[in-house]
Amino acid sequence: MVIVRRTFVSMLAALVAFAAQAEDRFITVASTTSTEQSGLFGFLLPAFQEKTGIQVRVVALGTGQALDVARRGDADVVFVHAKTAEEKFLAEGHGVKRYPVMYNDFVLIGPRSDPARIAGGKDILAALKKIQAAQAPFVSRGDRSGTHMAELNLWKAAGIEIDKGKGPWYRDTGQGMGPALNTAASMNAYVLADRATWLAFKNRGDLGILVEGDKRLFNQYGVILVNPDKHPSVKKQLGQAFIDWLVSPEGQKTIADYKIGGEQLFYPNAGQPDA
Repeated sequence: MVIVRRTFVSMLAALVAFAAQAEDRFITVASTTSTEQSGLFGFLLPAFQEKTGIQVRVVALGTGQALDVARRGDADVVFVHAKTAEEKFLAEGHGVKRYPVMYNDFVLIGPRSDPARIAGGKDILAALKKIQAAQAPFVSRGDRSGTHMAELNLWKAAGIEIDKGKGPWYRDTGQGMGPALNTAASMNAYVLADRATWLAFKNRGDLGILVEGDKRLFNQYGVILVNPDKHPSVKKQLGQAFIDWLVSPEGQKTIADYKIGGEQLFYPNAGQPDA
């Protein structure tokens, strides 16, 4: 009887340990709102979990905020789209290595009435100059996201100091891409958006793509393992497994396979180390 009891206790302990280990097979990924709101993660993550048994819990924020979460050690992986900010994160010692994953592009959205007369243009800087000159309503995310950083860089490249030149026509939302698009739809305003979120966006109102195709609108995404030497709570092996899958032929094909209305939203380019 004593032997049976000991065997039962041992089996129970083993089951508890197995259950605890299974529950721990998850990682936290701090990422951009575009990967979440475009529906990419809803398509991508089930495939990764089926392959590896690892769950991914996403914290969807602007790129700047996502990197801050990782700086506190509250994420295992960051998956964002602002290369300069990513390189700064690495230089600070918070990340191990940056891997390019995929790209798409930004588009300038605006109302059909087009008060700044920019529709059909290919020069994003010329379009921004016209918007500022016309004092036409413009919605900015204003949230330190990759899209917001790109917008600020474009104003600067256009020779406009937006902090000094903005007025009531320029509205900071401090929110993600979806809410910014909703605000633009309600105001009939211009807004810079990533193409993926725009394609997934339903509440378009009178808005449409007015400017696209400028090489300055290129939008690269990268993924980084948070440094476990700096943040011991980081799940190094599980996080690296996610990164390895993203840049593998299978992960890259899964990214390419995600489409809305037959249109591909993201283009894998892990094979371009300098991207």
